[in-house]
Amino acid sequence: MTNSAARARVIAVSLGHGHHFSKTPSLSIRLLTGLGVAGDAHTGATVKHRSRVRKHPTQPNLRQVHLMHAELFDELREKGFAVQPGDLGENVTTSDIDLLALPAGTRLYLGATAMVEVTGLRNPCVQIDGFQKGLMAATLDKDADGNLIRKAGIMSIVLAGGDVRPDDAVRVELPDTPHQALKPV
Repeated sequence: MTNSAARARVIAVSLGHGHHFSKTPSLSIRLLTGLGVAGDAHTGATVKHRSRVRKHPTQPNLRQVHLMHAELFDELREKGFAVQPGDLGENVTTSDIDLLALPAGTRLYLGATAMVEVTGLRNPCVQIDGFQKGLMAATLDKDADGNLIRKAGIMSIVLAGGDVRPDDAVRVELPDTPHQALKPV
């Protein structure tokens, strides 16, 4: 978390009715317990991403809601990319919270009633280069030890439904220790 976590907010919400790379920004989205975003192509208790459905169609959907930090857009703009909320396929764009540093099992309270549990990192795929050439490499980095850093947001499941809107507060509840670092899901 950042030291400004008390100001953590939803900047934008987006959904996509079809299996397209980008999602459409909306005035609000409704999270459905155990399913995801109402009306989104990735809503369901089992996997909905086409590549995963082909391999294991009955696997649990750990990617019901995709969250991304708006600070990534600033970083990408500095590298010459034009990106806005929803462009990279996220459902919820946040600010003032270090999503990538959260441990697995963290609960995020969004707005008045919605709650998601963080399941892991989004693993960016080659489709991102179809959106803008070179963008995939720009969402990856290496730490001081040479380990891969994935910056394309986090994935979660819906534990409590509700409506989520831009400017809603985000409250973080960390799981019990020991914390488990996020891995791609």
